[in-house]
Amino acid sequence: MTEPTHDEAHGGALGSRLNWLRAAVLGANDGIVSTAGLVVGVAGATQERAALLTAGLAGLLAGSLSMAAGEYVSVSTQRDSEKAALAAEKRELKEKPEAELAELTGMLQARGLSREVAREAAEQLTERDALKAHARVELGIDPDALADPWHAAWASFAAFTVGALLPLLAIVLPPAHWRVPVTVVSVLAALVLTGWASARLGAAAPGRAVLRNVVGGAVAMAVTYAVGTLLGVAGA
Repeated sequence: MTEPTHDEAHGGALGSRLNWLRAAVLGANDGIVSTAGLVVGVAGATQERAALLTAGLAGLLAGSLSMAAGEYVSVSTQRDSEKAALAAEKRELKEKPEAELAELTGMLQARGLSREVAREAAEQLTERDALKAHARVELGIDPDALADPWHAAWASFAAFTVGALLPLLAIVLPPAHWRVPVTVVSVLAALVLTGWASARLGAAAPGRAVLRNVVGGAVAMAVTYAVGTLLGVAGA
C-alpha cells in the first residue's frame, strides 16, 4: 500500500476550512446587502449624517447579533445531535459488539472492499478505536472535531460586521450629495467580489453568481431608497 499524500491526509481539514470560508463570505455578503438597504433607505428620507450613522450602527449591531445568535443555536443543535448519536453508538458497541462489527464490515464492503478485506479492516479499526471507526464510517462524524457553537457565532458576528462596515462608512463619510452614489458604487463593487469568491469556493462558474449578487443588492437598494424617498416627502 502507498502512503497517503498530504492532500489526501488533510482532505477533511481542507473541506472544513472551505466551509468556514464560504460561511464567512456569505456572512459578509449579508452584512453588505442588509446594511446598504437600510442606510440607502434612510438616505432617501434624510441626508442628516447623525440619522444615517444611527441607522447604520443599529442595523450593524442588530444584524451581527442576530447572525451570531442564529449560528450559535444552529450549531449547538447540530452538536447536541452528534453527541446523542455518538452516545447511542457507544451503547450499541458495549451491548452488541459482534453485531456492530458485522455492521462495520458490511459498510466497508459497500465501499468496494471484498468481504475478507472488509472484515480484516473492520477488526483492525475496532481494535484501535471502535467508536471513532463507527462514528466516521457509519455516522459521518469525527468525534475529535465536533462543531464549536461559540466559534461559529463569533465567526458569523465578525463576518457580518466587516460586510456592514462598508456601506456604513460609504454613506456617512462623503459630502451629502455624494453619499448615495458612493454607497451604491461601493456596494455593487463589493458584491461583485463576494459573488466571485463564493462561486470559486463552491467550484461554480462565477458569472451567474456575480450577476445574482449584484442584481439582488441593486434591487434592495432601489426599493428601500424609493420607500425612504416617499416617506420623506410624505413627512415633509
